[in-house]
Amino acid sequence: MTRPVGATATSVSALGFGAAPIGNLYEEVDEDQALSAIRAAYDAGVRYFDTAPYYGYGLSESRLGRGLRDLPRSSLTISTKVGRRVHDDAAAVGRRDGFAVDGRRAEFDYSRDSVLRSIESSLRRLDTDYIDILLLHDIGRLTHGERHEAVLRQALEEALPAMDELKASGVCRAIGIGVNEQDIALELMPLFPLDCVMLAGRYTLLEQHDSLAALREAQRRGISILVAGPYSSGLMSDASAPGKTYNYAPVDARTLKRAERIYAICAVHGVDVGAAALQFPLAHPAVATVVAGMRSPAEARSAAQRMRAPLPSALWQDLHTAGLLEAEAPTP
Repeated sequence: MTRPVGATATSVSALGFGAAPIGNLYEEVDEDQALSAIRAAYDAGVRYFDTAPYYGYGLSESRLGRGLRDLPRSSLTISTKVGRRVHDDAAAVGRRDGFAVDGRRAEFDYSRDSVLRSIESSLRRLDTDYIDILLLHDIGRLTHGERHEAVLRQALEEALPAMDELKASGVCRAIGIGVNEQDIALELMPLFPLDCVMLAGRYTLLEQHDSLAALREAQRRGISILVAGPYSSGLMSDASAPGKTYNYAPVDARTLKRAERIYAICAVHGVDVGAAALQFPLAHPAVATVVAGMRSPAEARSAAQRMRAPLPSALWQDLHTAGLLEAEAPTP
């Protein structure tokens, strides 16, 4: 079953394939493993695949293009992003930005020229003649600090109008932003007509309070929310116990305690926390899909199984009673 993206003709599967890991996020991924992960996800029913030039400095897009090449294009929904330029740089070695890729680097660029050059490169790497969803990547005050106002102005004057023109010409079918900050979503939605917002790591089983206002505004405007990072940067991905990272950094004691309480309640009901983490966001009417990072066939199959796992209503009741879910947050 698919869900529409805003008022467009584009739709997404309830579970999406997050392709950052196959861009060698944190560690190298074998080419055959990456391609097998893509195919395993498709075979398990996933039809939405999300990537970005930033993920492995083009490696994720190239692998996704190869992995999807022999599948019917009309059966796929592909999203990628603009807002960074990728450059060859022989001096760039090691895990820059978390990606185990040498010889390339990325820098922010929200100019019109950058958008047009970026989409041209993405189409080539993805081996397709159109993108279903094009997202403006990583704008926001927490990301850009004192440059936020200038970045937002350039996004409104150059990047987003260029993306709108690409949509009008059929190069992409829907446009939006891909961010980790709910505040920029609230700030931007009244300023430019968007079809969707990809919000990573904010509306999750672990936390909802700060993102509910953004979801309410999106629902009011008919903008679809694409939830990414449902496992909270690895904290909620393991079936047995919380992980050690949150927000791409070592988890703090307070957040870890909250995660442990969620794990304890899930254990009482015999529930895999990962299944609850994937299914919970989809209960909100503004949410169209949940995008989970996958780097292997096993992870792809596990995510698909978690999406289908039956979860008792008593689980959600107990999480609400314990104050671990916001009263306003709907549950499956």
